Amino acid sequence: MRLQTRTTVEKRLKRPSGLREAGFTLIELMIVITIILILIGMAAQRYERTVQHAREATLKQDLMVLRQAIDNFTLDKQAAPQSLEDLVQAGYLRKVPADPMTGATDWVPQFDSVVLSPDQTSTGMTDVHSSSARVSPFENTPYNEW
Repeated sequence: MRLQTRTTVEKRLKRPSGLREAGFTLIELMIVITIILILIGMAAQRYERTVQHAREATLKQDLMVLRQAIDNFTLDKQAAPQSLEDLVQAGYLRKVPADPMTGATDWVPQFDSVVLSPDQTSTGMTDVHSSSARVSPFENTPYNEW
C-alpha cells in the first residue's frame, strides 16, 4: 500500500475549474416550480369551467323534466298541480330534484290560470324556475330566467 502525500489528496479533492457540482441551482428550481404552478392554474380553471358547464346542463335537464311532469299532471288530472310535492305524490316524479345551482330543492314555481276547456278555468303551477339569481358565464342570462 502506497502512502499518498498531502498534495496528491488535495489535487484529487479539487475540481477542475469550469465544472460545477451535480444538482440544480435555486434559479433553475424556481423556474421549474413557476412553470408547474402556471400549468396547475390553467388546469384548475378548465376544471372549474367544466364543472360549471355540467351544472348548467343538469339544470336544463331538470327544468325540462319538471316542466314535462307539470304538463302531464295537468293533462291527466284536468287541473294544474299546486306544488312540486303534488307531482311526487301522484307518481310523476320520484322526488323533487335539487337545484344544481343552489344545492337545495328551492325551485320557484310560476302560477297562472289554466284553461283546459271553455267552461273550466283553475289556477295552478304552470312553470318552474331556478331560485339562483347568478348569471351564466356561458349564456350571459340569469339562471332564474331559464
